[in-house]
Amino acid sequence: MNNSGFQTIDFVIVGIYMVLLVSLGLFLSRNKKGEQKTANDYFLAGNKLTWWAVGASLIAANISAEQFIGMSGSGYKIGICVAAYEIMAAVTLIIVAKFLLPVMLKRHIYTIPQFLRERYNDGVGMAFSVFWLFLYIFVNLTSVAWLGSIAIEQILGLEGYRMQIVLILFIIAGIYSIYGGLASVAWTDVLQVVFLIGGGLVTAYFALEAVSGEGKGALEGMSIIFEKLKSIPNDTHFNLIVDKSKSPDAFRDLPGIAAIVGGVWLTNIGYWGFNQYIIQKGLA
Repeated sequence: MNNSGFQTIDFVIVGIYMVLLVSLGLFLSRNKKGEQKTANDYFLAGNKLTWWAVGASLIAANISAEQFIGMSGSGYKIGICVAAYEIMAAVTLIIVAKFLLPVMLKRHIYTIPQFLRERYNDGVGMAFSVFWLFLYIFVNLTSVAWLGSIAIEQILGLEGYRMQIVLILFIIAGIYSIYGGLASVAWTDVLQVVFLIGGGLVTAYFALEAVSGEGKGALEGMSIIFEKLKSIPNDTHFNLIVDKSKSPDAFRDLPGIAAIVGGVWLTNIGYWGFNQYIIQKGLA
């Protein structure tokens, strides 16, 4: 039984999008007549990706169900200070592009374990490989797929089909990823980023308009939110730097300026600079 409010047209649109996504990935990563795909073509898209395709692919790799569900929930709970992660990411990406990527490209290093083997020794590279595989498979990939299945289950009203949804997600992504390699992943990422940004803006507009009341507009909705929050004593939802005296709970998660220049900075360097599925796209 469908309790989601989805109509036939909604399911048709979702189906068309899935077909478009897979078809685009397979088409743009196809071999030209007479050409044989090399390892460089498969894993690094032949180093032929444009700067905007690399940028879009990095955004798509970073945004997933964990952001839509987790960071949205954190933003609701403690405010826009959660944006510190992404603000510092902008600075971190510049550092990675300026100092780390040129070294890896010059020395023909294409993986983080390879970088660690050359910088230290084979043992360090192997230890990182094993650690990263376990982390990616049992934490990153599993949590993203599980959170995505929860969202789809709720949206479509498919209670009790969570594992089947996870399997379908893996199959859809696997079809174009395994067949086309990084080029396929990158170009489908471009399409997904267009829908992510466009859908996010449209959703934000309708949400703010709903707050304002019928026909009063998104700006009025934003104004109402500001006024409501101002009426709450010591509210810090619109503070990027958390004040411990006003919001001790939020300060525990993001301890003020120390979080931005300290902890967030270090985690961002690790995420954007030593994360294989991020750095591999930068090398393409």
